[in-house]
Amino acid sequence: MGDILFYLILVVCLAALGIVAALFLRGYLTGTSPTAAIFGPRPEKRLDVVDHANIDGRRRLVLIRRDDVEHLILTGGPVDVVIETGIGQRRGRVNGEASESAVFSKPPRTLGQSSQSTPLEN
Repeated sequence: MGDILFYLILVVCLAALGIVAALFLRGYLTGTSPTAAIFGPRPEKRLDVVDHANIDGRRRLVLIRRDDVEHLILTGGPVDVVIETGIGQRRGRVNGEASESAVFSKPPRTLGQSSQSTPLEN
């Protein structure tokens, strides 16, 4: 009785090992992960940290990408601040110089000017 139970457990273990090996072989040959056969394909990544830079001991600039749009965030201070949002494709070089774009859409104010773009009429 003990020998029969041993051989039954051995056959079950070998069958399970064969199924796992077949899934890995199928994943290797098709270029997908072995778990995709069981759980389905993995969803596409929507969020990624593109780059980061330390400002000082506490603060850090982090460039993240969500759905092909990049956002620049300053973290580590008393409050986290979004520096720039909606950054599209990387800006290329034009005639050997890096192209620049303004972070803010409003023109800078000078002393004595209001923040409105059109003068008030009386």
